[in-house]
Amino acid sequence: MTSTSPSSAFPRTAKQKKNARNAAISGFVGSALEYYDFFIFATAAALYLKDLYFPEAGTAGQLFSLATIGVAYVTRPLGAVVWGHLGDKIGRKKVLLIVLLLMGISTLVVGLVPTFDQIGILAPIIIVLLRLAQGLSAGGESPGSASLSMEHAAPGHRGFLSSWTMSGITFGIVLSSAVFIPLQLLPEDALMSWGWRIPFLLSAIVTIVALILRSTLEEPEVFEDTKANDLVVKAPAVELVRKHWKPLVLVTGMSLFTMVNTMINVFTLSYGTEVSGIPRGEMLTFVSVANLVAVFTVPMWAALSDRIGRKPVYITGAVAQIVLIILFLRQLATGSPDNTVMVWVLGILLVAGAYSMSNGVYPAYFPEQFPANVRYSGMAISLMIGLLVAGFTPAIAEAISGTEHNWFGVAMFASVCVAIAGVCALLSPETFKTPTAELGRTRK
Repeated sequence: MTSTSPSSAFPRTAKQKKNARNAAISGFVGSALEYYDFFIFATAAALYLKDLYFPEAGTAGQLFSLATIGVAYVTRPLGAVVWGHLGDKIGRKKVLLIVLLLMGISTLVVGLVPTFDQIGILAPIIIVLLRLAQGLSAGGESPGSASLSMEHAAPGHRGFLSSWTMSGITFGIVLSSAVFIPLQLLPEDALMSWGWRIPFLLSAIVTIVALILRSTLEEPEVFEDTKANDLVVKAPAVELVRKHWKPLVLVTGMSLFTMVNTMINVFTLSYGTEVSGIPRGEMLTFVSVANLVAVFTVPMWAALSDRIGRKPVYITGAVAQIVLIILFLRQLATGSPDNTVMVWVLGILLVAGAYSMSNGVYPAYFPEQFPANVRYSGMAISLMIGLLVAGFTPAIAEAISGTEHNWFGVAMFASVCVAIAGVCALLSPETFKTPTAELGRTRK
């Protein structure tokens, strides 16, 4: 059965333009609020959970605390399979509403869990279970939002409009760090007893706002065309393995670069405080400022990829990340509370410059590798498998660093991951000029 003509062959209607704008705005706001929820846990784990939920673990307490961040990435691939399957079967919008609600409820409950001193071993168990639920939700958020935005956008603007999802995620990271900064003014007893819970309780408000906004979305025309032409497959994951294994493997490899995110936003919070003696509040401020700058640079790099191609921007970003990771970690390890200017400069160049180049491109580039009937699944599964490394990066980096604070070992671990991502991008086809209806059908 023949498919309908790609909508890109005709002038864009006012409705199509409005849907593209709504998808981009919803992608920004929804992802910001979703990842505010997801990353306030990471910030709390880096700074507070060791004493609250692992007080009897001794020197391993920080490692256990950081590992709770990683367990969410275990269920992200499961979420990718489940939400990807549903997203390709029943639609992007419905799934995006479900995953947002799951994230909001899980985050709210984290702020209500009693500590180890109050209920013993049940406390860390409950925390881990809630983190697993967050991971299940996150497995469907960014793949669905990016796919929907890309499908609504006109060719020539797919990179820019899809990147709003990533700008939203980055802004969510800004909020997740910034919300803890004023809490540092509380007395230590108040901060550790109830102050750290405030960001989690606030998630109830942001979840309601995001749900209202996301409910205004419409399904993309390319997905409706897939249903109308009876091209929906019964088992998208099976279809991916059978017919689209090559992009599945390559996108999985490309997604390894995301480990730079958790290394900077989580691991260096504790590393900078413990090794360099930089105050906790200043490290939180650094993470917030670097990511705030990235909110604006991400769409800039994405727009550039609409002009010169996805691969040049993505690969250049990967090479620059390797260089800046080594320089940044070296400076962080050898710096001091009185000499942090270069930490800030290198960190902002890394986060808002090099990392944002790859980060801004992938929301369009990854889903563009797959046809519409398996796009949500392909994007979700490959991205979430790669993100497993990102999830455990803080714990892996902590283990590599060890008692001797081995920054070079951490830098080499990160460099290898990013190098693999760059090579996989080099082996993937360029897609920025391919009409939306033809994406994933031919591979050169």
